[in-house]
Amino acid sequence: MVSRHDIKDSAGPASKPRGRPRSFDRETALEKAILAFWEHGYEATSVSDLTQVMGIGAPSLYAAFGDKRSLFDEVVREYGERYGSFGDRAFAEEPTARAAVERMLREAAAEYTEPGRPHGCLIVHAATNCTTPEVEESLRERRNANIAAIESHIRSGIAAGELPADVDAAALARHTGAMIQGMSQQARDGATKEELEALAELAMRIWPRS
Repeated sequence: MVSRHDIKDSAGPASKPRGRPRSFDRETALEKAILAFWEHGYEATSVSDLTQVMGIGAPSLYAAFGDKRSLFDEVVREYGERYGSFGDRAFAEEPTARAAVERMLREAAAEYTEPGRPHGCLIVHAATNCTTPEVEESLRERRNANIAAIESHIRSGIAAGELPADVDAAALARHTGAMIQGMSQQARDGATKEELEALAELAMRIWPRS
């Protein structure tokens, strides 16, 4: 007599149905999308451009990432984590607002001119010639949020006595934001790391001392 146990063993490995394997690596495809949007901006990067650089068909792109706008939203988030987090790290790790801004500008000079990838900042460049209001507004909000965060750290520095009480925190924060955005554009225009570091050094000379 054949037992139930014998029948199970004779059936070989479990015949659990397998899901359809992915035909591409999602992380690799996403990285290529980041580089495409970073290089060309939102408006000038078409779905056809994306499928070509990502090495996938349009159906796979839509299935994995949604439409172009959804993909771009994910790109912006990933860019912030992979390439744009140097400012957050500076403020988290440096003891004063001045030291954090000085480090942020210095690291921006390096990040914006890093060989082997597009120069400048994706958040700044992607808004160039953008005619999609929702995307334009989303990028503007991110840039303004960065300036607001800088202002908050400056106000903390004033409260701690690091900076004089009469410092215009909003103006100083906007100056810093203007430097970051300007350095991004100059990197796109061919400025070297050393040239941007010189700008950063000049920018810090206006910072008041307690």
